[in-house]
Amino acid sequence: MRHIQILVVDDEPGIQESLRGVLEDEGYSVNTVGRGEDALEALSKRSYDVVLLDVWLPGIDGLETLQRIQQMPLTDRPNVVMISGHGNIETAVRATKMGAFDFLEKPLTIEKVTITIQNAIKQRKLEVEVERLKGASGEERRILGESVPMRALRQQLELMARTNGRVLIFGESGSGKELVAHAIHRMSPRVQGPFVEVNCAAIPEHLIESELFGHRRGSFAGAGDDKIGKFERADGGTLFLDEVGDMSLKTQAKVLRVLDEGRFQPLGAQESIRADVRVIAATNKNLEDEIERGNFREDLFYRLNVIPFHVPPLRERVEDIRLLADHFLHEFTTSYGRKAKELTPEAYRVLDEYSWPGNVRELKNLMERIVIMNPQTRVEARQIPLNAAKRNLPERPLERFGSLQEVREAAERDYILKKLDETGGNVTKTAELLGLERSHLYRKMKALGIGPKEN
Repeated sequence: MRHIQILVVDDEPGIQESLRGVLEDEGYSVNTVGRGEDALEALSKRSYDVVLLDVWLPGIDGLETLQRIQQMPLTDRPNVVMISGHGNIETAVRATKMGAFDFLEKPLTIEKVTITIQNAIKQRKLEVEVERLKGASGEERRILGESVPMRALRQQLELMARTNGRVLIFGESGSGKELVAHAIHRMSPRVQGPFVEVNCAAIPEHLIESELFGHRRGSFAGAGDDKIGKFERADGGTLFLDEVGDMSLKTQAKVLRVLDEGRFQPLGAQESIRADVRVIAATNKNLEDEIERGNFREDLFYRLNVIPFHVPPLRERVEDIRLLADHFLHEFTTSYGRKAKELTPEAYRVLDEYSWPGNVRELKNLMERIVIMNPQTRVEARQIPLNAAKRNLPERPLERFGSLQEVREAAERDYILKKLDETGGNVTKTAELLGLERSHLYRKMKALGIGPKEN
C-alpha cells in the first residue's frame, strides 16, 4: 500500500523537524524544504498528496508558490494547506481563492495539524475518485445510434479525429455537439492533455476576453488576483469553443490572432504566452448567414472550418429514438436506484411521432422525468408528457389494414387511449365518458392490448 506523501515547506528548521516527527508518527512519508523554489522543483520530480506551505518564505513567498503550484501541469495535484505565524483574514481568503485547501495559524498544535491533514487526504481521495468516474463516464459519452447519419458521423470521426486539424461542429441545440467534441479529443493524439470548455453564449461580453486569455491583477476593476485563461489551461490539449457564433466581433479578432500566431497576451500583461492548443468550435447558427449579416468574421470562419462536422437533429434519425430512450432509462434507473422500466409499444410510437425540437437533450430530460415521477415498471403512452402539437403524426392509409374489423379496432383503440389521456388514466371516469360499464371497458382494453394504469 502506497504511503501518503507530504511535503513541508518552511524556512525554520525547527518547524520542519517538528512537523516531520509528528507526521511520520502518524504513518506518513515526509519531505521538507525551506524555499518556494525548492518546493516547485520537488513537485516536478514526484507526486505529493498534501503540501504544508508557509506564507512567509525567502525568495518567492508562499502565495506566489501556491499560484505556481496551481499552474503546474501535474497529473496528481496535491492539496495545499497554508501555514503562517502572521495570519490574517485577508491572507486566508486570498489563499483559499487561489486554491488552498485550508489555512493554519502558528503556533501549530498536533491535533490541529493531524486533523487538517486527514481532511485534506480525504478530500483528495474524493477528487481522485471523481476523476476516475469521469474516466469511466467515457462509456456514457458514447455516440449512440445505428441510423445512417450516425454511422456516417462515426466514420468521419475515425478518419479525422487523429489529426490536429481545427474542427467546426454544426448542429441544433441539444443534438450532441459537445459529445462529438469529447469524442474527437479522446481519439486524438492529445488525449493525455486537458479538454477545456468555454460556452461563448454564457459568458458576459465584458468577461469573455479574461476568460479566454486570462488577466493580471489590477488590469481592470474587480481583477483582484491573476487569472489563468482557457487558452493557457488547454496548452497541450483541446479547447472547445461552444456556441462560437455568439462571440463578439472584438473577441473574434483576438481569437483569430491567436490561431494565426499561436500566442496571446493576458489582459494587463506585458509579455505574450505561447500555447499549443487544438481548437474545436461548435455552433447552432448558420455562420455563412451570420457573415452576410456582419455578425461573424469570414476569415475566422475559414480558420475554424478546416474539418466540418454536421450533427443531425433527432427528427432526422428516428431509428435511434428507441435505442436512446432505453439507454437513458437504464442510466437514470441505475443512478436513482429505481426498478428497471419498460416502454410499451404504444409509448415508443408516441416518441417516434414527436418532432423533438430539443433533440437528444429533450429526450434525455424526458426519460429522467419519467423515472422520477412514475413508480410503475411499465410506461404507457399516456405517461409520456409530450406536446401533442409537436407530434409528427404519419398518415395512416386504410390499405394497411387487412379487414374492416382491423380498421374498427384501430379506431376504437385510438379513441379509448385519447379518453384515458383526458382522465389521467382513470378507468372508472373513462368508462363514464364512454358510456360503458367499468368491467366492459376493462375487457375491451384487454382485447385491444391497452394496459390499465399501474399503481
